[in-house]
Amino acid sequence: MTESTIITGQFVRISQTPASIGERLVALVIDYILIGLFVFSTVTLFSSFRLYSDLTLIIFLVTVYLPVLFYSFLCEMFNHGQSIGKKIMNIRVVKADGSTPGISAYLLRWLLFPIDGPFTGGLGLLVVLLTKNSQRMGDLAAGTMVIKEKNYRNIHVSLDEFDYLTPNYRPTYPQAADLSLEQASVITRTLESDRKDRTRHIVQLAGKVQKLLSVTPREDSQEKFLQMILRDYQYYALEE
Repeated sequence: MTESTIITGQFVRISQTPASIGERLVALVIDYILIGLFVFSTVTLFSSFRLYSDLTLIIFLVTVYLPVLFYSFLCEMFNHGQSIGKKIMNIRVVKADGSTPGISAYLLRWLLFPIDGPFTGGLGLLVVLLTKNSQRMGDLAAGTMVIKEKNYRNIHVSLDEFDYLTPNYRPTYPQAADLSLEQASVITRTLESDRKDRTRHIVQLAGKVQKLLSVTPREDSQEKFLQMILRDYQYYALEE
C-alpha cells in the first residue's frame, strides 16, 4: 500500500500508510483470543464459588459481558486508537486527516462493527478491499482509517515547504493573521473550485474578506488578492 501525505490546516505534515487486511485480521484474532481467555477464566472463577443468586448474576454480567461488549470501544478510546491486538500489530485508528479521533468517532466505529463483520457475510471485508485507504463502513462513517504505526510521521512544516514563503517573506496584509482556520479553508476551497460560477464566488468572497479584515486590495484582481491573503495567513500560521 502506498503512503499518503497530508498537510493539515495547522500546517503539520502527516505521512501514513493504511494497515493491510492481514494485519487487521491478525489483530482481530488476537483480540478474540484475549477475550476468550478472559471469559473462560472469569466463568471458571465464578463457578468455583458456587454462588447462585440474583446479585451473583448481576455481578457476573457486569464483570464479564459488559467488558466484552465494549472492549474495542474502550480500548481505542483510552489507548489512543489501539486495542491490545492492534498494539501488538503496531497499527492504530486515526482520523483520515491524521488527527486523533474523538469519542464520537470511536463510538460510531464500534456501533457499525456488527454490520461490517459477522452479520453481513464479510461485507466489511469487501469494503476494505475496495476503498482507497482500506476503510470498512465504520471507518467511512466515522472518517477514520487504520494505519501502520511505524510509518506514521507527524512533522511540523517549515517555511521551506512553500516555495512562495521564503525566510525573507514579508506579509502584505498583516490582518490575515486574524483569519480562523475555517475561514482560510473557505478561501482555499473557493480558489481551487472548478465550478462555472467560480469567478462570481471569488468576487463575492473577496468583498467579504475585505470587509472582515478592513483592508484595501493592492492586487489587480480579486483572485490575486485572495491568494495573497491566504499566503499571508499561512505565513503567520507557520510562525506560530
